Amino acid sequence: MIKAAVNGFGTIGRRVAYALSLQEDISVTGIVKNTPDYVAKLASERYNIYVPDGKRMEAFEKEGIKVKGTLKDLLAASDVVVDCTPEGMGKENLELYKERKVRAIFQGGEEKDVADASFNAYSNFEESIGKNYVRVVSCNTTALARTLFPLQESFGISEVNATLLRRATDQNDSKKGPINAVEPSLKIPSHHAPDLRTVMHGLNVETVAIKVPTTLMHVHVVEVHLSKPAQLRDIMDSWEARRRIMLISGKDGRSSTAQVMDMAREMGRDRSDLYEIPIWKESVTLNGNRLRYIQAVHQESDVIPENVDAIRAMFSTASAADSIGRTDRSLSIKGRVI
Repeated sequence: MIKAAVNGFGTIGRRVAYALSLQEDISVTGIVKNTPDYVAKLASERYNIYVPDGKRMEAFEKEGIKVKGTLKDLLAASDVVVDCTPEGMGKENLELYKERKVRAIFQGGEEKDVADASFNAYSNFEESIGKNYVRVVSCNTTALARTLFPLQESFGISEVNATLLRRATDQNDSKKGPINAVEPSLKIPSHHAPDLRTVMHGLNVETVAIKVPTTLMHVHVVEVHLSKPAQLRDIMDSWEARRRIMLISGKDGRSSTAQVMDMAREMGRDRSDLYEIPIWKESVTLNGNRLRYIQAVHQESDVIPENVDAIRAMFSTASAADSIGRTDRSLSIKGRVI
């Protein structure tokens, strides 16, 4: 049983803790909260609560939230910590993790040099085997790697061009938006292209990112130049073989991200999460070796399965196929085409 701590309990942290709690080979030793808010009160019903340092204990106790100890206490009781703190804090925490001799997983908001390897379950699981520090790439990079890798594996890829329409902020963030603007990233390629190359080495990829006034999902418009000739059915088959990709149709009412997220609610998922990357079937077009498709990304949840698989890779307790299968079953990821 691998003992895992979760440092940070925001959008990603709470979902990681939930996913880890469903695993038969991983236990959640506790979660670290900074503020004694409603999230901490609800979390205390399921997890042991820890605080960053002793100064925070009194504030939690005043709110009637039982605190088991500090972050250092939690690290002493854990084999690995999943760092879900705000962007940039992971690098600051790295020295503490090294000092306490605990392995760590970081999220995509951190720079790649914070870890020994970057991680995507489909494209480079093996590179994190036995590593002490691993970074799960961002939600956008995870989504691109997930749908591009089957194409690379089956047909080869000579070039990728992707336009990323990014949500302005998370749904529970009332301070940042939604913005009343369309805000392009003026750096081309955007940071997603070099990030994707950390898990798909040598990939010839260019990305453009545009922030739009929505909180629901990201949308990617992807153009791929395949190295080998392919038929449309072959491409669909390569995606259908992967449970973390979902082919959907706009003809039955799922032509917008609002409807896709409504579908996730109707599926009865925890927090209405959509771990899979949905691809609109009507958008998939092939002209010679040039493939185009449009996919959506639930930025709050698509990286959650990767965090679970990264732990098994680091501790060498399962092969890629075995870990992915176990994680998918625990989260009801079935890969069905609906």
